[in-house]
Amino acid sequence: MGGGDVLSDLIAALATPPGRSALAVVRLSGLGAFDVGRRVLCWPDDRLIRARQVELATAYSPSGHPVDQLMVTFFQAPASYTGEDLVEFSCHGGLLVPAQLLGVLCEAGARLAGPGEFTRRAVLNGKIDLLQAEAVGDLIDATTVAQGRGALRQLDGGLSRRLEVLRYNLTDLLALLSYDLDFPEEDDGPVERATVLGGLDAVVDAIRRLLETALIGERVRRGALVVLAGRPNAGKSSLFNAMLGSERALVNEAPGTTRDTIEADLDLTGWPIRLADTAGLRPSADRIEQMGIEVSRRYLAAADLVLLCVEAGRALNAEEAALAADPRTLLVRTKADLASSPGLAISAKSRVGLESLKTALVSRLFEGSQPLGDFEPMLTRERHRVSLEAALAALGDAKPHLAPTGDAVLVAHHVRRAVASLDELIGAIDVEEVLGLIFSRFCVGK
Repeated sequence: MGGGDVLSDLIAALATPPGRSALAVVRLSGLGAFDVGRRVLCWPDDRLIRARQVELATAYSPSGHPVDQLMVTFFQAPASYTGEDLVEFSCHGGLLVPAQLLGVLCEAGARLAGPGEFTRRAVLNGKIDLLQAEAVGDLIDATTVAQGRGALRQLDGGLSRRLEVLRYNLTDLLALLSYDLDFPEEDDGPVERATVLGGLDAVVDAIRRLLETALIGERVRRGALVVLAGRPNAGKSSLFNAMLGSERALVNEAPGTTRDTIEADLDLTGWPIRLADTAGLRPSADRIEQMGIEVSRRYLAAADLVLLCVEAGRALNAEEAALAADPRTLLVRTKADLASSPGLAISAKSRVGLESLKTALVSRLFEGSQPLGDFEPMLTRERHRVSLEAALAALGDAKPHLAPTGDAVLVAHHVRRAVASLDELIGAIDVEEVLGLIFSRFCVGK
């Protein structure tokens, strides 16, 4: 049996996608993993287990029938992904063999793992923190270079280290305040309020700089929502298809062809875009078209950027002019092959102006972001932003009490609130509700 502390019972799961494939990986983790591994492989008790060494073996059913010839690796706690004793079986792929192997492991005492349960245990055993666990899920879901590199940066601990520094600085200030409160009569005299204020200001500035990354960070993780809007027959669907490079939307000269919103993912030079083609904006007595226009307006409200499509050579009407005045709107002159207009002119038919449009999109949506090869730590979730905003508010509450007549006890109280917000963000305190939400979205086996 491997050493180390374990927190939970024995779990097993397929760590690779099910289906026809050359190989599949089945994981087994928890109390008794090595014993069950021996039993399934029919290894004698005196056979030496060589940790972290890949070995050729055969798995057997309880009745003694061979299930598969496979490669097996034992990871002794705490030097494993979960921090527990863990066994990885690399078996043949397909539907039959992995399912049979899982069945054998469950008959031997394991249970099927829930979504994200292996990573959850890694967090609970201190192998990774909550931010790194989120990054594991983000890396699995990544479809663009920007998403992948951003997730790797967070998995590497870039954001965690920034927050740990802030937490250390705040606990250092708490130590000063505690000394002042516990030993007020010491010869050194009271701690200079200016020293504490300077320390708080430095942390506040660092938190604000991190909060400035939230907008772009969240866009990178989920994909920036770009909505094509305009009157019927303004060339929205043609532009949608041209940007995707495929005929996703129906195109017809009859106005009102698009009655529902079509959304598609787009990799724009490594940056993630969620492109939405919406129903044309116009008064309509058709109930179905009205419903489509209502959906269009909801998309407009949620958009990170609106591409307002207006045919070249035509003046904007009142509704278009109002929409063009929104700072989230980029005016695009469509059908540029038929007429000329100042501004960003596009012809979906001849593809004139498409590259200029793509450059403009990246510039507007990810302005100020680092090059793809040099990602700085960013806040990528609302949870991150809310926790740091709470820490910032707590430090703001502390400052008035640093006045000469202020109360150091209240200063310390508010600084502790800020530390608690950082701890919740990293996962250093009990955050079962947050853990459940995060890992419910993971695939089984991770």
